[in-house]
Amino acid sequence: MLDSPQRFLVIRLSSIGDVVHALPAVAALGKTYRQAEIHWVVESRYACLLEGNPYVHRLLKLDTLGWRGRMASAATLDEAVRSILALREVSYDAAIDFQGLWKSALIARLSRARERLGFAENWLREPGAALFYSQKVSAGDRRHIVDVNLALVERLGARAERWEFPLPQARQDELYVERQLAARGAPEFIIINPGGGWRAKCWAPENYAELLRRLEPQLALRILLTGSPQEETLIARILALAGTRQAGYFPSTLLQFIALARRAKLFVGGDSGPLHLAAAVGAPIVAIYGPTGPARNGPFSEADIALSNCGPIDHTRRASRQSYLPDISVDSVLAAIGERLARAHG
Repeated sequence: MLDSPQRFLVIRLSSIGDVVHALPAVAALGKTYRQAEIHWVVESRYACLLEGNPYVHRLLKLDTLGWRGRMASAATLDEAVRSILALREVSYDAAIDFQGLWKSALIARLSRARERLGFAENWLREPGAALFYSQKVSAGDRRHIVDVNLALVERLGARAERWEFPLPQARQDELYVERQLAARGAPEFIIINPGGGWRAKCWAPENYAELLRRLEPQLALRILLTGSPQEETLIARILALAGTRQAGYFPSTLLQFIALARRAKLFVGGDSGPLHLAAAVGAPIVAIYGPTGPARNGPFSEADIALSNCGPIDHTRRASRQSYLPDISVDSVLAAIGERLARAHG
């Protein structure tokens, strides 16, 4: 165990689910070293997820996703330089790279950290990133990514008795949700989130529409469809195909969605940021997975249900021809919804 006080630099830039899955490890670090100062490097668009986190004392916001499209811009170069200088203002005892990419490992190297921790090569998305680490950590036979992330802070002596997800809980977001639910007459509801990172991770819109139609006579709860602004067209198509008055679109920011998920009787959807947020706040879940594996990054409550197709699907974002996730029937999702709701009331 290290002597206190300590200064740690956490590097987990993106995305929603990945930031969520790093929270228990950072909480364990903060609870073990209560006098420590913890800084977190994160993409600007996801920094809201760390607002008010009791274990994070400073956010260093970068826009590496935006830099890609503005590489020739002088303003972009100036922004990058200022970000690096801010990173080097503090002498860190350890930088912990949860991301495992060249860019995140380089951030660790550019910091003034005495130690730079990252995963061993076979656990990295970009194995070359290991060149920048002074300590390479193996996750052994761990399966879920939350447990894998804990392996990094355990090298520093941290331990977690339970997984803790300190997500924001602001009164203005709670009020927005309360008012919207009251206006819709939806004191009790389930969330269906049909979107995902790319098409091969998503159940077909026709399947969601059939699910809505078949749920209407079986379920007394209102059904709220959620998604990003870019997914509004998809949601409108599902609602048009379903033709049910029981379901409707619920627009929200990320923080408003968290407030909504805390109240939900059930969340139904694929491997996406909203699913991971819902799992983190304890919403009951029916997950529709494929080709990514729920054992690694699915819901972690033993009562939750994950239906999975990890078959021969090209699951990359760059696939030239993508089809929707096959071989998970509407019948199986309906049965899982009934079972998960029964477990919640059991």
